[in-house]
Amino acid sequence: MHFLWPQYLWLLLALPLLVLLYTWLLRRKKKMALRYASLSIVKEAMNTGQTVRRHIPPLLFLLAFAAMLLASARPVSTITLPSAQQTIILAMDVSGSMRAADVEPNRLVAAQNAAKSFIAELPRHVKVGIVAFAGSAQVAQLPTTNREDLVTAIDRFQLQRATATGNAIVISLATLFPDQGIDLQAMQTGRERQRGFAIDGERKEKKEITPVAPGSYTSAAIIMLTDGQRTTGVDPIEAAKMAADRGVRVYTVGIGTVDGETIGFEGWSMRVRLDEEALKAVAQKTAAEYYYAGTAQDLKKVYNNLSSKLTVEKKETEISALFALAAAALALLSAGLSLLWFNRIL
Repeated sequence: MHFLWPQYLWLLLALPLLVLLYTWLLRRKKKMALRYASLSIVKEAMNTGQTVRRHIPPLLFLLAFAAMLLASARPVSTITLPSAQQTIILAMDVSGSMRAADVEPNRLVAAQNAAKSFIAELPRHVKVGIVAFAGSAQVAQLPTTNREDLVTAIDRFQLQRATATGNAIVISLATLFPDQGIDLQAMQTGRERQRGFAIDGERKEKKEITPVAPGSYTSAAIIMLTDGQRTTGVDPIEAAKMAADRGVRVYTVGIGTVDGETIGFEGWSMRVRLDEEALKAVAQKTAAEYYYAGTAQDLKKVYNNLSSKLTVEKKETEISALFALAAAALALLSAGLSLLWFNRIL
């Protein structure tokens, strides 16, 4: 914890002075009681239990005063709060290798089931969009709070060849920022990416953005799940830079074979290998995290972890109000006990 106005902490030096003043007043009152009071008053003054009780309201008031002084210094602490995340894009690999059964019942079904559970756990106000990618990337479902539409979109996945992880990130960004003029066709084909020209040569207006700190955009995040390395499309590091410049975190989830193996389906075969280094680089560049899920249970745990991470966040927050509330509560308790025990306030 730190303070925005630490100079006000010097006021805490008044607390020892108040204690000394209180002690002096007690001694003075005791001398007056012994000199002028009747025998019954003296006995009451010398009663140990009553003496202990009489110190409690002043002690509570002193604590209330200390809390008020701390509040005046504007304390700031890192606390856990509900996240401001409003939109999450799930970019899911639908390449042919997702048929592999090393993750039961197979990679695709495990990913679909984990994604559905993840969506069900999110707060209802959070919008979720679905991007499916293989050799190309398409928006399977625009961001929505309708969970039934999201489940339907996930169930409609059709497997395709190749893996374009960079395209998935670009399409996700275009979905989050539809007014920024991100040229989807140009980015996917790699033509005129820097200038934002359309495929037919007609210049497409592209909105210039001012880069922000990676991870600073708290209104949205991207979760990308894949089981293979990029074989076509936009360089994922280039796409990650686009996300980082916009402050969007890209959490990456790797599923399946790390070392690589040849998988055959219906008369054709392909070599698949999970490019963990590239996925880690994407996550690191966007101030996010990489997760590896080797089994269906691991994948479910990853999504549960992401759900808790994206629905709550730790952030520095001024907590002066909490100290002020504590001061008010202590002051009221002090006054209440004083009235209850002595029929007066302090």
